[in-house]
Amino acid sequence: MTSHPTDHLTTPPIPVRAFIVSAPVLLMAVVTVTDLLTPDWLHITPILAAVPVLAAVLLPRWATAVLASAVLVITVLLRWEAGSCGHPDADVTLGSLFVVGLTSLAACSLRQRRERQLRQVRSVAETAQRALMHPLPRRVDSLALSGVYLPAESEARIGGDFYEALHTPYGTRILIGDVRGKGLPAVGATSILLNAFRELACREPSLTRAAERLDARARRHIAALDGAPDLAETDGRGQDALFTERFATALLMEFPPGESVARIVHCGHPEPYLVRAGEVRPCEPDRPGAPLGLGDLLDTQLAVQNVPFAPGDRLVLYTDGFIEARDRHGRFHDLTARVRAHAGRPLEAMVAALRRDLLHHVRGDLGDDAALVALERLP
Repeated sequence: MTSHPTDHLTTPPIPVRAFIVSAPVLLMAVVTVTDLLTPDWLHITPILAAVPVLAAVLLPRWATAVLASAVLVITVLLRWEAGSCGHPDADVTLGSLFVVGLTSLAACSLRQRRERQLRQVRSVAETAQRALMHPLPRRVDSLALSGVYLPAESEARIGGDFYEALHTPYGTRILIGDVRGKGLPAVGATSILLNAFRELACREPSLTRAAERLDARARRHIAALDGAPDLAETDGRGQDALFTERFATALLMEFPPGESVARIVHCGHPEPYLVRAGEVRPCEPDRPGAPLGLGDLLDTQLAVQNVPFAPGDRLVLYTDGFIEARDRHGRFHDLTARVRAHAGRPLEAMVAALRRDLLHHVRGDLGDDAALVALERLP
C-alpha cells in the first residue's frame, strides 16, 4: 500500500466518463432530430447554443471548436430545409451561435490553462511531500508495514499529519503524529519533527529520552515562530500564551530485536489498536504524556508502555482524522468497528479497506488530515 498522498475523489468509471464526453454530441443530435420532426413554424435550433458551452466545460479546445462549427453548419441546413434561411430571425440565431461559440472557445482555453497550473501545483506538492515524508518500507526487520495518508486540502496534497519508520541500532522505531492545524501552514512543524526524529531515533538509546528531546525541539520551533525568547528564559505566563496555540500529538514506538514486545511512548496521541486472533482492543496508556510542545506546561512524565507483540499480532496507528471524521448526519467514524471488520484480511488489503471506509463515511470530504499505519509481526 503506497504511503504517498492520494486524491479524495476517484476517477469516474469508464462508462460514466464516456457519457460525459459524448454529452455535447448527444445534445446536438437530439435537438437536430427534434427540429426536423416539429412543424416549420416551431424552431428549437437556439437550444444548440448549449452545445459549445457544454463542450467548453468537458472537452479540449479543438473538440469545442469542431462542435461550435458543427452547430453553425447544422443551423444553416435546418433553416434552409425549413425555407427560412436569410430571414432576420435566422440571421439573429446564427449571429448568436457564432458569439456563443467564440465565447466557449475562450472559456475552454482559460479552463485548460487553469488545469495545467493545477497539475503543476500538484506536482510540486507531491515532490515536497515525498521529500518531507518518506514512503513507508513494506518490511523492516520482522515487521510488515502498510500506511495511508489523506490530506484534508486535497489540492495541496500535503498536510500536518506525519509518520516515519526507521531501522536503528535499538530496533525498529516508528513515529506517527499530528501537528495542530492542517494544510501548508503545518508543513514547517512537520518537517522539523520528522527530521528531529530521524536524527534522535538512531542516536538516543532511550525512547522516552528521544521523546523528551523531540518535545524540546518542538518548543524551540514554536518559540521561533512566535518571536519569543528562549523557552528556558520565559516565565510561566509567557509559556501559557506561547503554547496554547501550537502543539503536536505523537506516538513513538520501538520494537527491540529479539523481543516479542512493542514499547510505546504516548505524547497526547490517540492510543493504537492491538489486533490479536481477530480481537481488537485499544492500547490505553497507564500514564499518557503531554503533546509535543506542551511538555513544560503539563505536569506529566513520559513513560514507556510495554505491549506483548507476538508473531501474527498487528498494531494499527492512526491520527484523529480517522476517528473524528463525521458524516452528513454528524456521526463519527467508528474506526474500532471497521478494524474489527477487516482484521482477517491481509495487511495491505486491510489498510486499503480502512481508507475506503473513511472516504465513504465522509463522502470524500475530509475535514482534517488523516493518516494510518498498520504493522504486523512476521514469524
